[in-house]
Amino acid sequence: MHIISRKRLNEFAELHPETRSSLAHWYATLKRLNPANFVELREAMPHADQVAGLTVFNIGGNKVRLIAALHYNRRKLYIRAILTHAEYDRGTWKQH
Repeated sequence: MHIISRKRLNEFAELHPETRSSLAHWYATLKRLNPANFVELREAMPHADQVAGLTVFNIGGNKVRLIAALHYNRRKLYIRAILTHAEYDRGTWKQH
């Protein structure tokens, strides 16, 4: 799967260094996966959920929420936001 963009992962890891290894693991796992649909994705990543037409990944023991738009037919994942659990709970990401 092509992930757009890794730059967002790196920027978040700069602000929250304790998340770097978890984000790197998520990236490597998704990079090698080519799920055809959400069911296949969920088999490999059971902490993924569908919310408001997007996919939300719980990363690092639920410390980080990564919100993405997945286009299975094109094998592309667009990172919309990376948030701490507290930022996610505020819900402002839904307004974008």
